Amino acid sequence: MQVPRVLDAVRTAALEAAVLTGRLALYSTGLLAERPVPEPVSRDGGAAPGPRPVLLIHGFVDNRSVFALARRSLGRHGWDQLASVNYSPLTWDVRAAAEAFGTQLEEFRARTGRPRVDVVAHSLGGLIARYCVQRLGGDAHVHTLLTLGTPHAGTRAAPALSLHPLVRQMRPGSDVLAELAGPAPGCRTRFVSFWSECDQVVDPVHSARLVHPDLRCRSVRVRGVGHLALPVHSAVIAQVRRELLADLEDNADARSPAPSAEVA
Repeated sequence: MQVPRVLDAVRTAALEAAVLTGRLALYSTGLLAERPVPEPVSRDGGAAPGPRPVLLIHGFVDNRSVFALARRSLGRHGWDQLASVNYSPLTWDVRAAAEAFGTQLEEFRARTGRPRVDVVAHSLGGLIARYCVQRLGGDAHVHTLLTLGTPHAGTRAAPALSLHPLVRQMRPGSDVLAELAGPAPGCRTRFVSFWSECDQVVDPVHSARLVHPDLRCRSVRVRGVGHLALPVHSAVIAQVRRELLADLEDNADARSPAPSAEVA
């Protein structure tokens, strides 16, 4: 009876190894300057048509290259205003990173000419973006924040890395996570959290599922995909597109919870 589970674990580990190899090969490309965001195209003086612009933010010790496949997929399906941001590998504090991200977010929103944008974040990037949205007023500019494998309730994985301040801030019970668990009345952003049953970085895995009484949250359960593969897996990217299109009407004041979804 355990054979299918063992085979699934082997397949997931093999995929993670392949993704890591590709990530290392592409890493240097993520250090290059970002291409300028295209100017919005309007019709008869109206708002620019199509999906909201998307800003992407990577995870710990990574860079914008992690979203190469996701950007290509979004671009092919109608998203013509996309950008990725890098934060310094010397970043030591989620709060400081969130303040810097807020500046990048406002610059991106201004360049697009749209009042609100969407954010897609992987791992630690999700905590940085969430802190900006929930604690620094970023909800004024972010309609939907979609996180992939973000340890919203903390992670106990990789104890040897706990010397790094950012890793300590991702531990359950940290000051940063306590702030984010606190009241957030009136937050206008819609949250979609993808969590994987096979996540080797978020421990326990359900910590990547965002649950908060004041936030409009939706969760997406992912099967057979590890932490590194979340931003590059075709089925996950397809669901990301669906989630971003699911709420094009700017009704962020609607507080009714949305049902969860699943990616197999």
